Amino acid sequence: MFGMRILSRPSLRWAAPLAIVLVVAGTGLVASTATAQPHLPPTTPEQLLVDLQNVSVDNLSGTVDQEANLGIPEIPDTGGSDTSEFNSLLSGKHRLGVWFSDPDKARIALYRDLGESDVIRNGTDVWIWSSSGNKATHRTVSPDEQATPEPDPSEAPKTPEEAAQRILEAIGPTTELSIDSTVTVAGRPAYDLVARPKDERSLVTEARLAVDGETHLPLRAEVFAEDTTVFRVAYTEIDFAQPDPKVFEFTPPPGAEVTEAPAESTAPKSTPGERTPDQADAPKVVGEGWTTVVVSKVPAGPDSGSGQADEQLRVFLQQLPQVSGSWGSGRLLSGTAFTAVITDDGRLAIGSVPPELLYAALEK
Repeated sequence: MFGMRILSRPSLRWAAPLAIVLVVAGTGLVASTATAQPHLPPTTPEQLLVDLQNVSVDNLSGTVDQEANLGIPEIPDTGGSDTSEFNSLLSGKHRLGVWFSDPDKARIALYRDLGESDVIRNGTDVWIWSSSGNKATHRTVSPDEQATPEPDPSEAPKTPEEAAQRILEAIGPTTELSIDSTVTVAGRPAYDLVARPKDERSLVTEARLAVDGETHLPLRAEVFAEDTTVFRVAYTEIDFAQPDPKVFEFTPPPGAEVTEAPAESTAPKSTPGERTPDQADAPKVVGEGWTTVVVSKVPAGPDSGSGQADEQLRVFLQQLPQVSGSWGSGRLLSGTAFTAVITDDGRLAIGSVPPELLYAALEK
């Protein structure tokens, strides 16, 4: 998988689990419509799952269309993040460019009407660039980091590979798998793997992965809640030739504001039986599969010292209906394929389930 991790978090990090729902609640966009079904050798859902776990593609370039329809009010952004433009992937339609060259070169570009934002890795150098603000952030990759780090679950998937990786984590005994008729995506024949939750309490009714018939690379992913497409991402163009090395070169233009970011810290070490601060604050998972509920603390915004993020969060929460019960009180956020409760005592419960399951999880 070719996940590239953005190096800083959204301004209101409490909203990150909204993107985690996309991990379970699906993704995908129809990249092209076939006029006739392509011919591929017969296979089984079980074999496709094996194939998806063993994809080996050394080089890739392409164009990706992405669309999110979460059905929620606009999430405020304080503008304090270099990646705020990538945060827009949580709603609306977007087009991205993708380039990958094994083992340590990758680039993702988010195209805008008046410019673009890029995340670029070239060897040990990682750049985040926004043309609209003429700002760049640079970080040197430490030797112990992976050549292609796993995508951050707090971010919306930017490619079909990222989306598929997250959907596959939700597939298990609670999922019914099948293969629909073969499809054509980005001009390539593909199997259409369908995953349906067995538990009818799930707000997600179906997730689909279009798997390339030759490379088994995910070309498209899509998830539905009843008749609504919740999130879509797919290649509209794809090429497996090695990209031009110049694609991964970046030099800040004259006058650009450049920030040198520190290397990411490693996990704190602990003695056997000792809980680190990160472990103590780890989210609590209730349920399994498509009806999983995650309960966590509401983290403060990065600029909470100035009060700007806290004020924007307060205004946002005031738009939401108040709810209460034996678990406490708070605000209810209902989307197309998930619900979330932000409690007055600083907890967040979220899942692709009706509110009643969230309330039950908050009492445990």
